[in-house]
Amino acid sequence: MHRLEGKVAIVTGAASGIGKATVELFRGEGAIVVGADLGDGADVRCDAGNEDEVKRLVERAADRHGRLDIFFANAGISGGFATIAEQSAADWAEILRVNLIGPFLAIKYAAPLIAKIGGGSIICTASVAGLRSGAGGAAYSASKAGVINLVQTAAQQLSGSGVRVNAICPGLIETGMTRPLYDAARASGHEDRIGELNPLKRGGEPEEIARAALFLASEESSYVNGTALVVDGGLASSHPTTRRFDLRML
Repeated sequence: MHRLEGKVAIVTGAASGIGKATVELFRGEGAIVVGADLGDGADVRCDAGNEDEVKRLVERAADRHGRLDIFFANAGISGGFATIAEQSAADWAEILRVNLIGPFLAIKYAAPLIAKIGGGSIICTASVAGLRSGAGGAAYSASKAGVINLVQTAAQQLSGSGVRVNAICPGLIETGMTRPLYDAARASGHEDRIGELNPLKRGGEPEEIARAALFLASEESSYVNGTALVVDGGLASSHPTTRRFDLRML
């Protein structure tokens, strides 16, 4: 099937992981794809949190290919697992700049061009960490919670334009961002414990998130708008258990 035949798409964070897998899948489904990243391996270099660069990316893609149908705002950074006390305002500012301002810029500049051709799809990468605590650092989690609200707000503000705006909330996926966790588990002989907190008892693959992005990019999701699609093996179906100190014993 060529579910994206004739469509023009932009994918950020395209050099590796989810972005790379999505570029390959979209192209296999017939789309013309402009892959953007600061790392090697993308079609163009772009800082997803820089307004001028995102504006140029969108304009050049549309000018070169005559239209823009899809923008997958996937670029992001983790910021590690430092606690609130261990992070600075500068740490938060950079994480929010890439993870939340990046999707905002994608929507701001892509939506008018997508609306011009009668509609299309904007997809933003959020995270299960944006749904509740326990799946990421504080700044990362806050940024992804912001993405979920952003797509809801954008979908409402774009009412009648034909532009759908949705988020994907991946669970534990093996990417460059999570590689240290995977490497540590394998080095210690605990690879079988990766993903043990979700009912499927495994981590996910970038291609599994790419397939969710394909669904949201295609006409198969023509009545899906302003929502967050969770792809996490069932992790978010329950709250994690946290062991706490009994303060009476101190």
